[in-house]
Amino acid sequence: MSAASTSKDPLSGHPGHLSKDQEATLAKLREQLCTCRHYDPEKFDDPALLRFLRARNFDLEKSKAMWIAAQDWRESFKVDDLYHHFDYREKPEVMKYYPRFFHKTDKIGRPLCIESFAKLDVQKLFQCSTPERQLQALVVEYECILRDRLPACSDAAGGLIETTCSILDVKNVSLKQFLSLRHHVQELLSISQDHYPELAGTVLVINAPWAVATIWGFVKGYLAEATVAKIQILGSDYQESIFKYIPRDSVPKAYGGTCECPEGCALSDAGPWQGKVRQRNKEAAMDPCE
Repeated sequence: MSAASTSKDPLSGHPGHLSKDQEATLAKLREQLCTCRHYDPEKFDDPALLRFLRARNFDLEKSKAMWIAAQDWRESFKVDDLYHHFDYREKPEVMKYYPRFFHKTDKIGRPLCIESFAKLDVQKLFQCSTPERQLQALVVEYECILRDRLPACSDAAGGLIETTCSILDVKNVSLKQFLSLRHHVQELLSISQDHYPELAGTVLVINAPWAVATIWGFVKGYLAEATVAKIQILGSDYQESIFKYIPRDSVPKAYGGTCECPEGCALSDAGPWQGKVRQRNKEAAMDPCE
């Protein structure tokens, strides 16, 4: 039986906002996973377990199965090794055709991710990289979010930050482009939904053309209902909407903000995590987030 709370607390199920039933379910999940050796307290904590519990509406058995499947996937995908040693040498070239970067924070301290399909050129993208390496780069970025960006943002905010805020620019996206990437998108969504649940906070889709309605109808079928509720589809007059969530000085000038990083916002890695990610990877002899 699900231990999901009927409370109207918008943070129900998050640390510090657990009902007695939710606390009991968390304790049972932790105990059962420790018993079957699928939980390492040196690597994971209660907030990590709660992400999986929220994703499965605090259903103990479903949450347990999801967690175990994720740990098995982490081992087979060699996630820890990728986190420390993945060399994203083609990133500068990839950024020309598929810019995706973190840049400062939103108004409540969440890391801001900006992703643009406006310059997407699938043919050139996969000339300088491969679908497999793009999946690996995505996994490394998810690991950096969990291990580096969110902790740094939590320290800066003086409270727990568990999710991200995203701007997704879909200007000029065509149905033909999407169909050429459909299977790759399915893999990306599967990794996100199954292995990194509850990381998305607010997702602002901007410059949405007519084709997005068709694409959205396909994509949302692969997303959890709770995730769909976090996504806002906006047109070209998006600025008033995004500035409700994000300070102007966190938004690059190209999107109507005031930020002009000397090295370019896409390459600055500006945010509370700046320097900390690099220092960690100097010790590992490589920076997978560069």
